[in-house]
Amino acid sequence: MVFKRLMQAMGVGGPSVETVLSNPNCRPGGQLEGSIAVTGGDHAVDVSYVALGLLTRVEVESGDNEYATNQEFQRQQVTGPFRLEAGQRYDIPFRFEVPWETPLTELYGQHLHGMTMGLRTELEVARAVDKGDLDAVAVHPLPAQERLLEALLRLGFRFARADVERGHIYGVHQTLPFYQEIEFYPPPQYAGAMKQLEVTFVTDPRQVQVVLELDKRGGLFTEGRDVFGRFAVEHASAANTDWAAQLDGWLRQSLQRRGLFG
Repeated sequence: MVFKRLMQAMGVGGPSVETVLSNPNCRPGGQLEGSIAVTGGDHAVDVSYVALGLLTRVEVESGDNEYATNQEFQRQQVTGPFRLEAGQRYDIPFRFEVPWETPLTELYGQHLHGMTMGLRTELEVARAVDKGDLDAVAVHPLPAQERLLEALLRLGFRFARADVERGHIYGVHQTLPFYQEIEFYPPPQYAGAMKQLEVTFVTDPRQVQVVLELDKRGGLFTEGRDVFGRFAVEHASAANTDWAAQLDGWLRQSLQRRGLFG
């Protein structure tokens, strides 16, 4: 699949940039490959650099306010300075590294509602920077992540939405300044005890750390409280576990310990 975008840089008569992704689909820890064609306008210019940035939409809490912003979390400069003559074409092949903690945007061919992910091409000429628009990128789960999400679907959980929250999870080593929450509605067997289940993956080359948060229902005289669970899954051994049974057992035990499940 080829994705193209034409960017007119630095005003009328300036250079144009065409970015082509050989495939906009990727996985955490993988790569995006493609090429950038920079074509000179009606006069010669000195290009300082061409760079690529991977961005996602992040929810930020600041005091009593909450807002969303596009945050770049991986950046790669693909050229140094060069002279671009009028009408000259300069082709730049690239391989862009996708971080292991990159949030997911797709599951079983369906886009996760609430997620935005894009690759942006940036060109600087004479200290003026043209950042262009985002080229959409689809991030699919790794096998270990897919098995865990599939297990939740087998248990009857229904996907609600996903978002990315700025901050760090206590006790979990993160390299990025945010984390993704994938929210599910509970099936009937849990619906009386919880309102939703939130799943977060923090991934590195060896394993996936899985954080589960239960948004529990409050009773008449009790306030609903969140319950956290955390465990690690090695990529190499993820296929050897019945994750539906494991998750079902953990959820039941967690709810029973708090008197919310019979």
